[in-house]
Amino acid sequence: MTYGQTAIELVIGFIALFFTTKILGKSQITQITTFDFISALVLGELVGNALYDDDVRIYRVLFAVSLWTSLILLLEVITQKFKRTRHFLEGQPSIIIRKGEIHKESLKKNKLDVNQLQHLLRTKDVFSLREVEYALLETDGSISILKRSGYATPTRNDFNLPEEKVVLPVTIIIDGEVILDNLQSIGFDEAWLKSQLRSHGAANFSDVMYAEWKEGESIYIEKY
Repeated sequence: MTYGQTAIELVIGFIALFFTTKILGKSQITQITTFDFISALVLGELVGNALYDDDVRIYRVLFAVSLWTSLILLLEVITQKFKRTRHFLEGQPSIIIRKGEIHKESLKKNKLDVNQLQHLLRTKDVFSLREVEYALLETDGSISILKRSGYATPTRNDFNLPEEKVVLPVTIIIDGEVILDNLQSIGFDEAWLKSQLRSHGAANFSDVMYAEWKEGESIYIEKY
């Protein structure tokens, strides 16, 4: 196998997998279920075979990738149209803490121990089991929790405070480069941005690692 052939097959395989992920959607990346994990392994193996096995041609791999993608899409259609299939094909969340008590059978069923449970809780900024009223293990392996009232974060309604407008921050500089589309979307230009940078002690865009703008607040800048 020549280097050129390897390069061609790698590029074709990359493009095929790229379009596969585009077709299947972001949920294949952000919510890895058991089936999605298997799918990722199979797709990677298909492309790998084309690269290192002289008997496997790239057109056969493209056919296999296309067929596998079609099967996954078919399952997505089935789970959307027939709700009763979701439990079998996608699984369902498991309650592992109920009313402050660990559900031992649920832990055992999901192959979890207490140390692993503590790790999952810490990913949600919970460092003590006594803080949790309910905890659910999601189908993608993440955990969702409902804290006991004494440990729950207070809201504005708890203090009878009026609601405030929620504003989304806009990133305008990353690694010294101006994101022009974002800058124009908030109605400013580079001249305005330069004046803002000078007021924060930055002479050039390249001096700024990160900058964001938020309505009603001054620009936030992190310099190198």
